[in-house]
Amino acid sequence: MTFVVTEACIRCKYTDCVDVCPVDAFREGPNFLVIDPDDCIDCAVCVPECPVSAIYAEEDVPADQQDFTPLNAELARQWKPITRTKPPLPDAEEWSKVQHKRDQLER
Repeated sequence: MTFVVTEACIRCKYTDCVDVCPVDAFREGPNFLVIDPDDCIDCAVCVPECPVSAIYAEEDVPADQQDFTPLNAELARQWKPITRTKPPLPDAEEWSKVQHKRDQLER
């Protein structure tokens, strides 16, 4: 099992989750974070830190977000680790209210 970052993170990229991860499993893209399933130790400390509730245990990922499980694995191989909190994206608060934003994902 691993944890998965889902669509709610797109164009927000709050990094509160990064500071609490004991194994630096997060990877950073231009406007989205992912969790490397090979590094994640299933501790769940990141889940309550996400202000947009974008992180789920793999078995709890909602049905309409299932494609984010393989997407996290794919992008984790391409993106670099992020180990420190950064400010959210400038328009994160507005985007946090948007529900359908897959087309906004920058790779």
